[in-house]
Amino acid sequence: MNFADLDPALRPLLDRYLAPDDRARVEPVLTELGALAAGELDRLAAAAETNPPALRAFSPSGDRVDEVVFHPAYQQLVEIGFCRFALAALSHRGVLGWSRPAPHVVKYALSYLFSQAEYGLGCPINMTDSAARVLSMFDPTTFRAEIEALTSTDPEQHATGAMFMTEVDGGTDLARTATVATDHGTHWTLTGRKWFCSNVTADIILTLAQVPGQGEGTRGLGMFLLPRVRPDGTRNSYRVDRLKDKLGTRSMASGEVTLDNAYAQPVGDLTRGIQQMLEMVNHSRVSNVMRSTALMRRSVHEAVTHARQRIVFGRSLFDQPLMRRTLLGLQLDVEAALGVVLEIGDQLEKGDGDDEAARTTARVLTPMAKYSVCKRGRWVTSEAMEVRGGNGYIEDWVNPRLVRDAQLGSIWEGASNVVALDVLRCMRLQGAHRVLADTYRERLTGAEAEVPLVERLSEHWRDLRARGEWLLERGRAEQEMAAGDYTEALCQAVMATVLVEQAAWEAKEGYGRRKALVAEAFLQRLFTPEEIPTAALDALPAIVDGGDPEVVR
Repeated sequence: MNFADLDPALRPLLDRYLAPDDRARVEPVLTELGALAAGELDRLAAAAETNPPALRAFSPSGDRVDEVVFHPAYQQLVEIGFCRFALAALSHRGVLGWSRPAPHVVKYALSYLFSQAEYGLGCPINMTDSAARVLSMFDPTTFRAEIEALTSTDPEQHATGAMFMTEVDGGTDLARTATVATDHGTHWTLTGRKWFCSNVTADIILTLAQVPGQGEGTRGLGMFLLPRVRPDGTRNSYRVDRLKDKLGTRSMASGEVTLDNAYAQPVGDLTRGIQQMLEMVNHSRVSNVMRSTALMRRSVHEAVTHARQRIVFGRSLFDQPLMRRTLLGLQLDVEAALGVVLEIGDQLEKGDGDDEAARTTARVLTPMAKYSVCKRGRWVTSEAMEVRGGNGYIEDWVNPRLVRDAQLGSIWEGASNVVALDVLRCMRLQGAHRVLADTYRERLTGAEAEVPLVERLSEHWRDLRARGEWLLERGRAEQEMAAGDYTEALCQAVMATVLVEQAAWEAKEGYGRRKALVAEAFLQRLFTPEEIPTAALDALPAIVDGGDPEVVR
């Protein structure tokens, strides 16, 4: 079994988004990682899940050591993710056959395969990647050695990163951050308590602290690098008070940390600490969307496999009409989400190349997709559990782990209401609703012949643009009350557009009409949900497996 081969949407999307040389280079890695994720990685992830890390606060002689003991399976996952497949290094240096950093689309495609087996380690991988990005953007000279370590693939040299930001009172409201920084001339020290620290054993930590005299609220926050080990080789003076007993992501250690005059170095411009940290937060949000998509994809695979094997009333569950409609809906969710993940990756790539419109697009797509896709991930994983029936509720199967892990995507890096308000902020400051409407409506041109209802989608974009203008004319409270629904509507329209655009491209390039049926069914669900998507249901084997729907029929 190979998760890359079983996915009918992944390779055609990469064919369109990647340049030919990048596409050729990633293919053997896709094949290798897809097989590993469906086999060895999955077994290691199950072992790490059932044997969570443990805190060893003191040595036998009573010295404070704050070590976290991991199961060997987790250590193997670390070696595979960080070193063998370089998931944290891909965007920063030439690895896996690239002589330069690989496109973001490559990183997200490979991480999507990895996360179908192991979700928890995706957090340290993303935090390491994001920390290297922030340091490279805002203070590359000072932290050249740290960037080198964060992006290393050498098992003996690589370092992992983390973001210790949440406090007891300062979570969503960062202005309430209570940690205080003190300047000692050659370095700073931090004193305070961080409440939710994932990858608590990280070597290089980025955090926020109040800088005396800098201002009130978020203006007073500076960004600091907190190393696990001081320059003189001694352990830094912070304590891991306890590890969190989490619902999901149990393989990865999250903890509570007390900073006791901990050694730290300022990062970039201290007066722009919050702006620098939000770059890391937004990059992490993309990872949340990608990993929620991976959980959905794994869940759909489990549901389809079960439905084909299970015989009910003399025929397979897969061939029962109502089950077919259930499975089609799940497949639509996965394909729409995967399309938007790679679309964000493509826009990030263009934005990093100084395309201002792409930078604005990626900026709003990120919280928008986090709002919609991570919520949908909770529903899809639960629905797939129900497809399996009673066995799906039993820990012998993967479904409980998928359901537990899926809850986290909507919580980390800003809960749903927070990211919806972030979309509203993008609308106010950058006119993001206009950028999305104008960009994606134009991209529908020429697709009418392949997918019905495209003209309806074009009109829908016009209506969404007008709705955004109307919303910005309302009072602040009314704007905020409408932000969630409007964010969801924007995301559904973007996902529909990406599906339609991909369908038109695949038809033109000779891939057949499979994607057109997916796009048509998605648009039917969006605009005429009372109609039965008969064509897609008839071709469901081709839709879930890939291939020519006409041959399947």
